[in-house]
Amino acid sequence: MKEAEWYTINNVDELDTPALVVYPDRIKYNIELLKSLVDNEERLRPHAKTHKSADAVGLMIRSGINKFKCATISEAEMLGMAGAEDVLLAYQPTGPKLHRFIELIKAYPGTRYSCLIDNERSASEISLQAIANRIIVPVFIDLNVGMNRTGIKPAGALRLYPFCNTLAGLSLKGLHAYDGHIHDSDFEVRRKRSENTMQPVHQLIDELQKQGFEKPLLIAGGSPTMPVVKEIEGAELSPGTFVYWDKGYGDAYPEQPFKPAALLIARVISLPEDGKICIDLGHKSVSAERPLHERVFFLNAPELKFVSHSEEHLVADAGVNHKHNVGDVLYGLPYHVCPSVALYERAITIENNLISGEWKTIARDRKITI
Repeated sequence: MKEAEWYTINNVDELDTPALVVYPDRIKYNIELLKSLVDNEERLRPHAKTHKSADAVGLMIRSGINKFKCATISEAEMLGMAGAEDVLLAYQPTGPKLHRFIELIKAYPGTRYSCLIDNERSASEISLQAIANRIIVPVFIDLNVGMNRTGIKPAGALRLYPFCNTLAGLSLKGLHAYDGHIHDSDFEVRRKRSENTMQPVHQLIDELQKQGFEKPLLIAGGSPTMPVVKEIEGAELSPGTFVYWDKGYGDAYPEQPFKPAALLIARVISLPEDGKICIDLGHKSVSAERPLHERVFFLNAPELKFVSHSEEHLVADAGVNHKHNVGDVLYGLPYHVCPSVALYERAITIENNLISGEWKTIARDRKITI
């Protein structure tokens, strides 16, 4: 079979649409490729936000990856259920979320959970809860390195770091620096921006060591800057999109040759007027936060130009004298796979061009058991 037809599902007539499908063999390829890009797989801490699946985590664990990162309590519990050894909740828990996080730590003693903090009040609250529950909570200082979403500026961490080190119930492990604001397609531009962004972090680490602290562990970067951040000795890397990949990252970062491993299967459901077709891939089935022309790319119909998008429908201009008919199957590669996956409660697995089973996207729920 030609490479261009890797995505074909021979028994697609059995599949209702819209549907999320994943290709385990390509996922395994992406995992092995990720491991080959670093000098030591112990430095890998993949993010679970893309797949939200215990099955995908299982493939990584069996390949030797045992540390993970996540953003929700549900993702953290899914990782515990899958048997992950080390999980960072890349979020600062407060209020009920803090209570859930404490319960999570107690419910999954085989998993080492940690979380982020960026201020003294939150650190004190976590300390008090840890003491009350007779546990130790590992924490990382969350640094704001330019994304201006969460975290404390590296200079401010010079005071927060020693403060946290004095609190009972906390075990200060290191620093977290996410540079999600850097996503330039030009690799050299991205490299320079990443290196400049990380410079204050290096200065912070040097100053902490001068004050007598051991060199803190640094968890840094995402998929776009991973090729740069991996050059920082000992830093842990947290790519997430690599596992499924998507059109957006594939176009923007050609130096990372991961394979698309998740598609959205859709059908033509109407021919409303000359030249137009309607597809059953609405807002509820593919992430709609990007411009209309950057939501999905149909591998077997690349000529389609989208006209409108609503909750259940995607209308496209197929051109005059097009050959599309009602019932035609379209294989869609999302531009942003992470929020698209979250729209589906399950992913259908495709192996040897046939439907082989399903993976539950259990961490898309706000709550699993905790």
